[in-house]
Amino acid sequence: MRFLMVGAGALGGYFGARLLAAGRDVTFLLRPGRAAQLATTGLVVRSPFGDLDLPTPKHVLAPQIAGPYDVVVVGCKAYDLDATMDSFAPAVGPDTVILPLLNGLGHIDRLVARFGEARVLGGLCMISATLDDEGRVQHLNDMHSLSYGERAGGRSPRIDAIAAQFAGANFTATASETIAQDMWEKWVFIASAAGLTSLMHASIGDIVAAGGEDVALAIFDECCAIAAHNGFAPRPGAITRGRAVVTTAGSPMTASMYKDMARGARVEADHILGDLLARAPRSASATPSVLRTAYVHLKAYEFRRAREAG
Repeated sequence: MRFLMVGAGALGGYFGARLLAAGRDVTFLLRPGRAAQLATTGLVVRSPFGDLDLPTPKHVLAPQIAGPYDVVVVGCKAYDLDATMDSFAPAVGPDTVILPLLNGLGHIDRLVARFGEARVLGGLCMISATLDDEGRVQHLNDMHSLSYGERAGGRSPRIDAIAAQFAGANFTATASETIAQDMWEKWVFIASAAGLTSLMHASIGDIVAAGGEDVALAIFDECCAIAAHNGFAPRPGAITRGRAVVTTAGSPMTASMYKDMARGARVEADHILGDLLARAPRSASATPSVLRTAYVHLKAYEFRRAREAG
């Protein structure tokens, strides 16, 4: 089975490197700058689960794609998705499946519109990773899981084939028969954490120390209610875990969206918070919710950033 990892950033670099180290047929689709960097340094991973130094990972630039791959793994930011789809389109053939690892759900509609319903799987990953200044993948926590499945549920031969390829690679891979539910539950958690820490410009622990536990629970419960309104009420275990994480005293956790905002980078405000708000039931209250307030805060940041850029 031939895998095309779209990019060799934190996500594509980590999971692609693990598959490559396990002997799988992996090619990285790179931009010229990253290709030049890897030609010098190789693909380097630093992780609590074992370091990797892969000197010559197979890669292509978009104009060099010569035909279809079996699985295209996509882990870009939502605001880059249109350009990313253009770059890997020549790799999509009649039997290609696309495994997206973006947060939220809006990207699914865009991928389906471009490549067709049957080609798009559901997927998510749980990992904290980043690229350092030298282009090395730095794995920052003890999670490195990837879940995937048919969006309609159940198992299929193609899911079984992917499972066989993921088996033995040094990460936790789960072929889920409830991937749509899983994706909604992650969306609830990501939107809550991103909205909360970005709005407060603080870690979970600092928010709790400031007496903000009620604010944390309010945004989490609001996100749960939106998921339930759309037919994907979070399961009891997800609710318990989520409420615990956003109220943990002393926790240093901040969402990646807050980290992006803190360094002046682009954020996925529309894809993570805005799209969730658009799926909410109509409210009779004239008072903006915590989620709505967090979204406006992030949009104000985006407008200010665009103005200052020119």
